[in-house]
Amino acid sequence: MNAPGAFMHLFDAIFTLAIFLFLTRFLLQLVQADFYNPISQTIVRITHPIITPVQQIIPVVGRANFAALLIVFLLIIGKMMVQFYFAFGRIPFGLGVLVYVLHTTASLLISYFYWAVIIRIILSWIAPDPRQPFTAILIDITEPLMAPARRLLPAMGGLDFSPIIVLLGLQFLRIMFQL
Repeated sequence: MNAPGAFMHLFDAIFTLAIFLFLTRFLLQLVQADFYNPISQTIVRITHPIITPVQQIIPVVGRANFAALLIVFLLIIGKMMVQFYFAFGRIPFGLGVLVYVLHTTASLLISYFYWAVIIRIILSWIAPDPRQPFTAILIDITEPLMAPARRLLPAMGGLDFSPIIVLLGLQFLRIMFQL
């Protein structure tokens, strides 16, 4: 692999991790996940130095931390611009950038929830303690999707088919919006 290719892989990994952290921060606050969970505290500690100045301009509204979401948008824009520059030698601008950011954010959210539900399904097979930090966070993040799906289905003798409904709904959204 050549030096620019290695740089791009490292750059992509760093930006992807940052986007994941700020998106997780946004979702944890949105679903009111347990703040005292060690994973929540770690994510808050990592993202706090960057979110705090942005929150001075864009305050939290209800449960939605729009500062975290703005940082996700800015990271997506930054990542796209660097990749575009290395691929085409120029930086894009205009309405296309906004459309790209919204499309990418929607795609990320759908993928985030899809994989969170898949991991929750796998964890349910091995029956971990729901008080474990990772399991508790996963439940907090996925439950707003699972509870309405669970209410749609009749009782099935202890079996929960709501993850199937959620996964089908997420796939439907992905296909419908070409994400």
